[in-house]
Amino acid sequence: MGENKMKSAVLAAIGDELLSGMRQEANCSFLAWCLHDAGWTVLRVEVIPDEDPQISDLLERWVGKTDLLVLSGGLGPTHDDRTRDALARYLGCGLRSDPLYDRVLARYDGERLERLKRVRDTQSMIPSAAEAVYNPEGSALGIAFERGGTRVLSLPGVPMEYEAMVRQELPELFETSCGWASVSVIGLPETTVVDRIPEVIGDPSLHVSVLPSFSHVELIVRGTPERVMEAEALIRGRFTDVLPAGCRSLPDAVLSEARERGRTISCAESCTGGLIQGALTDIPGCSDVFMGGVVTYSNEAKMKLLGVPQELLERYGAVSRECALAMAEGVLRLHDTDIAVSVTGVAGPDGGTPEKPVGCVWIGLALRANGEVKSAASHRLLRGGRGEVRERAVKLALAGLWRTARDGALPPDDLEQRSK
Repeated sequence: MGENKMKSAVLAAIGDELLSGMRQEANCSFLAWCLHDAGWTVLRVEVIPDEDPQISDLLERWVGKTDLLVLSGGLGPTHDDRTRDALARYLGCGLRSDPLYDRVLARYDGERLERLKRVRDTQSMIPSAAEAVYNPEGSALGIAFERGGTRVLSLPGVPMEYEAMVRQELPELFETSCGWASVSVIGLPETTVVDRIPEVIGDPSLHVSVLPSFSHVELIVRGTPERVMEAEALIRGRFTDVLPAGCRSLPDAVLSEARERGRTISCAESCTGGLIQGALTDIPGCSDVFMGGVVTYSNEAKMKLLGVPQELLERYGAVSRECALAMAEGVLRLHDTDIAVSVTGVAGPDGGTPEKPVGCVWIGLALRANGEVKSAASHRLLRGGRGEVRERAVKLALAGLWRTARDGALPPDDLEQRSK
């Protein structure tokens, strides 16, 4: 394996807290996607404890058998951070304090500087047979060495630090790649999607990953740039509801379609508690499209903030078509937007009734066009626990927003519509 053939990688996260479930692993997922995007093959992703034998075993198994081995975690200043010692034993050398730590210290002053000076005896230490890796976001130095044709990087486990150091040490992963494409089909089951594109699925020159979720099916196609472009065009020609090119998520697609057509958006949420607004505002630059929203969890908030009539709530209840329509129209007026979405429902685990069981959700959409406000509402009975019901309601609401922003019309699958 030469330096010019770095196409396979093994990723490992080190930490007892990951194995116990106290923390969720995110670093390997981030890097695996970056490698995939750049055309690499990820041979294995492992999670191992903070123990020297397991770290040494990992190195023995993969050094010389992959181009890149990246370790995450175990470089902190406490007793349970054992990675640097394990690497030193593997390399058959001792530890040394690297002067690169002074560059880290130069970023700080005051009490923070004094604290970092006190942990210099651990944070600046690397195996003497390895090289130090500068940490632009934290204090622990990374460790790098090459053996048997394998480049080994050991980086801190703090996600912000890990990502910054990956971008610093592996800049080639972030260059534009043309060897793959992603197409997300909305609102159809996995089997239907696959059945409609037999030429793509059965093409031996392509590698197609089918990733189904509640709201959509994502197809990731890999191959030569020319064949990938042909396959993507074929897929997009077979389906009506496909996210725009360059959009891999519903929130991104909502903002992209609304921005292209000069439309603004607002949200009113009850059972989803602001998750729709959070999903939209996670996207940088959303402020030119998303004007604002409200979380009206109680009936009082629905009346005071959105103008939902008390008699409507008394007659139909908060979980109803009438309330969903009134919420969408209310937030449309409140923020003077072109499109608005509302969600009201029973997320559980309690609060359900025979008429409105847990998972009963109403989604409202309001659209201002040609001086007239039209609104529509759809009903869904969603399965799962509280988290699943809320997550699925968010995806349905975003799908409705996306179609409305794209078409300038309310989605046809909504049950009833009205004009005001």
